[in-house]
Amino acid sequence: MRKVSESTVRRLSLYLRFLEQSLVHGLTTISSGDLARRGGTTSAQVRKDLSSFGSFGKRGLGYSVPQLATRIRDILGLGRAYRVVLVGAGKIGGALVHYEGFRQRGFQIGAIYDRDPKKVGSRWNGVVVRDVKRLEADLTKEPSDIAIVTTPAESAQAVVDALVAAGVPAILNFAPVPLDVPAGVFLKHVNMALELEALSYALANR
Repeated sequence: MRKVSESTVRRLSLYLRFLEQSLVHGLTTISSGDLARRGGTTSAQVRKDLSSFGSFGKRGLGYSVPQLATRIRDILGLGRAYRVVLVGAGKIGGALVHYEGFRQRGFQIGAIYDRDPKKVGSRWNGVVVRDVKRLEADLTKEPSDIAIVTTPAESAQAVVDALVAAGVPAILNFAPVPLDVPAGVFLKHVNMALELEALSYALANR
């Protein structure tokens, strides 16, 4: 399988959500045009996205909704559970811990860390907040697949360094600062200001 772009992967996630909604409503087949409207793209792009992973559907008949949903889940690696740790028990961290969509997708937040002694020992959605000083030692005993970083900018790099040293292979960063990770560690940034600026541009140029 050839390497695919990040935009393709994002569209696959959108297609999957639409397919799951279609299943709820009892639909058994779907066209590339329907998927295109959901993904904000074209029918040709839908077919190109899917062709990166093999043969799907039949010309003129569309796609089987349950079969395509299953295939996309497999492509996205959603057939297994992932252990997630969250570092930064602030407002963003709290919202993420209580988001049920993570658990439904197989992302289990197994540990939360913070440096504030007032938060350490408290329980968030059934998970006890631990002292961030325990991070590396805990991860040695309880390896995690993914870490979510929601710390202030000034402490984010040190936290990421500790996560990398503990062997965490994938990190989702909400801290508003560029971070350095070695080759082999996957790092994704979520910058809400950039997303709002993109919407601002769209409104200004509609």
